[in-house]
Amino acid sequence: MSEVEVFESGVELRTKVGVNIAEKSAVIWNIADMLRGLYKPHEYGNVIIPMTVIKRFNDCLKPTREAVWKKYEEVKHFEVKDGFLKSASGYQFYNVSKFDFNTLLADPNNIEENFRSYLAGFSDNVQDILENFKFDVEIKTLADSGKLFYVIQEFNTQKADMSPDKITSVDMGYIFEDLIKRFSESYNEEAGAHFTSRDIIYTMVDLLVESEKVSLINDGVVKTVYDMAMGTSQMLGCMDERLTQFDEDAEVTSFGQEINPQTFAIAKADALIRGEDADNMRKGDTLADDKFSGYTFDFIISNPPFGIDWKSSKPAVEKEAKTGDKGRFGMGLPPVSDGQMLFTLNGLKKLKDTGRMCIVHNGSPLFTGDAGSGPSEIRRYILENDWLDTIVQLGTDMFYNTGITTYLWILDKDKPSYRAGKVQLIDASNCYEKRRKSIGSKRNDITDKARELIVKTYLEFENKEYEDGKLKTESKIFDTVDFGYNKIVIESPERDEDGNIVLKKGKPVADSSLRDTENVPLTEDIDSYFEREVKPFNPDAWIDKSKTKVGYEIPFTRYFYKYVAPEKSEVIAKRILEVEKELMASLRALFEKDGGKSE
Repeated sequence: MSEVEVFESGVELRTKVGVNIAEKSAVIWNIADMLRGLYKPHEYGNVIIPMTVIKRFNDCLKPTREAVWKKYEEVKHFEVKDGFLKSASGYQFYNVSKFDFNTLLADPNNIEENFRSYLAGFSDNVQDILENFKFDVEIKTLADSGKLFYVIQEFNTQKADMSPDKITSVDMGYIFEDLIKRFSESYNEEAGAHFTSRDIIYTMVDLLVESEKVSLINDGVVKTVYDMAMGTSQMLGCMDERLTQFDEDAEVTSFGQEINPQTFAIAKADALIRGEDADNMRKGDTLADDKFSGYTFDFIISNPPFGIDWKSSKPAVEKEAKTGDKGRFGMGLPPVSDGQMLFTLNGLKKLKDTGRMCIVHNGSPLFTGDAGSGPSEIRRYILENDWLDTIVQLGTDMFYNTGITTYLWILDKDKPSYRAGKVQLIDASNCYEKRRKSIGSKRNDITDKARELIVKTYLEFENKEYEDGKLKTESKIFDTVDFGYNKIVIESPERDEDGNIVLKKGKPVADSSLRDTENVPLTEDIDSYFEREVKPFNPDAWIDKSKTKVGYEIPFTRYFYKYVAPEKSEVIAKRILEVEKELMASLRALFEKDGGKSE
């Protein structure tokens, strides 16, 4: 089997070649030193990242370059020639130019003209990538300053070799991540907006697929995977990697959408290098411009933005919401200040009837919004359809760009019978290990051991606490109906100056200033609740049943709250006395000398 065939088969994804990711990334980024003065530090990535992609393409195509040139001479007059050239290259892209990095350096006087000719030789799908990098502007800037030759020269050194037998696709994904992190840090931008750390991704992946591992191995893997906010597409890559580990002949087709042009370009480049259909990587605003309308997928994995407004998408989202079930958002809309629940609705619309989704959220989708509000109606839609499988609370300081508590929501449109009508909540906030060195806000990691404990807690599906050394998790199982309530409006009568109830047509008139509400669990009869909890304290009150609304919330923290009794006063007093004794001893030692004689 040739190198190209090994690469395309997926075996290459699991072959560890021992490359030092940080070292390779540092070598590439250090090329930016020659950009000093010409570019500001936060602009280095505009050159380094696209050049990395171009060099990766160059090195991947080395073994088949002669075959492509030969085939091009045969078919260059054909109206349709893409298929022939892709077959010759061994990838879903090719370059018909006679130039490569070596020959470019042989003619330094014509470096700009020749480099542009080299780039023009790439297939149309690569042209789209270069266009999204807006790299044409940088070529001119580099050429005019005399630096283009030296940048290409540095990228052509042995240390910057990016051949697939030297760097796997998985490792290349890590390098892209590290380069973007460096770029973001120099720009004082949030790197976490572009990618999620691998420890989180692998936890999400295993929560999605481990429960299906046996059937996947026995039946063979033929799955589609979608990420609605894919960044550089590393989640898709990790899903492909894990499913291919289950079945080396797996047929995994990935789809993704991304709004940021640069990260989209990297994702598309990554798809091309993996031998996948790069047309499945699409650019655009997922909420306002759905590029996969009508598609459904087996798995969805995503970390959409949270705490970010959706004002720019508002007209399109509201228009689609008016179509009801025909669209994605007819169930309800969250506040315009935070659109993360819209991504959940988008994902649910795109899940097959047997599909599963894992999506990252902050705490607000659990409880924000009163009964009848958009967020509550979205929770109602999810829970009453019995699609919410599990929510896992992670620890703080897990992400590059935020230290807040985050939650993994697992949604399943075809729960196994033992999970039907149930929701599992897992507190994994104490299941992590401290990093030796923080990266941005990320101070904690979900190590392999921690991930295994979280997945074990999920798979066993019990009301139980788990411990493995310092790592701890706790699982609690609820009925879906436990999260619902009826919000009832309780009216009290208006009274006249003599304290008598004011009547109108023989019925008491409600005093709006005395109006109150109560949340009654769906598992309880409203009238029984009213007779027990309200009537004894307000005998003249009544329920205005025309105003009753159904609401849903998931008070995660309350379910896992553990009461810790305060110390007894005598224990506190004893400790204070001990501190006072230590303080007095320190003062004596400070002011006394020579056996207690002061100077």
